[in-house]
Amino acid sequence: MKTHILQETNWNTVKNTIYNVAILPWGATEAHNLHLPYGTDTILAEKVSAAAAGIANKKGAGAIVLPSIAYGVNSGQMEVPLCMHMNPTTQLAIIRDILFVLENHEIRKLIIINAHGGNAFQPIIRELSLEFPDILMASVNWWTACKADKYFDEPGDHAGELETSAMLHEAPELVAPLKDAGRGAEKLFKIEGLREKWAWTPRRWIYISEDTGVGNPAKATAEKGEKFINDCVDKIGKFILDFSRAESEEELYEE
Repeated sequence: MKTHILQETNWNTVKNTIYNVAILPWGATEAHNLHLPYGTDTILAEKVSAAAAGIANKKGAGAIVLPSIAYGVNSGQMEVPLCMHMNPTTQLAIIRDILFVLENHEIRKLIIINAHGGNAFQPIIRELSLEFPDILMASVNWWTACKADKYFDEPGDHAGELETSAMLHEAPELVAPLKDAGRGAEKLFKIEGLREKWAWTPRRWIYISEDTGVGNPAKATAEKGEKFINDCVDKIGKFILDFSRAESEEELYEE
């Protein structure tokens, strides 16, 4: 039993513990090339959240990891069978309900640990911060905590070297042999602004990838995944600790 993970702990522990910050792992359910499971994002969100909260709690953060959300925004993948889609407005409603519970149980901080690029929590946090002014909220895209190009030859955008290495470390039993994986070749936008990413429109997955991957996983190893995840977890653990110590929004800023 890990007492800082709500799904694994019990009422006897919870009623005798003071929590300062709730951690919400948020993933997705979607195809990840031919070799990674549909639950890749959720698995990694859970692993990173649990490890980072454990580190933070050793220094008194008082973090509790909530059950994960396994559905993300996948509007661009509707043609891929069983890529599960959740609207951003649904995500807002879920977070609002969670905040209602936290507020009633006097937990005044929430950190979303996100593992899916299609999820964007900034506008949701902006909106809900006006409804729950006494609760501090933050979101972390876990894979951006460290510079990926320092760890990987070609990190990739989806089911590439980064995600495959992470899964080879965290859940190797769920990873098919890399010889069975697609190359993750991506068809780029022909319009300059979209290709250079100073303009944006959603990517339609059936047009950009034949195997649902974006990025070649061929050079992925468990050793690369272990180093990258451990370094990200250390940084996120420190963030959780620092965030847990802020008594008000004002304390997030330098004097």
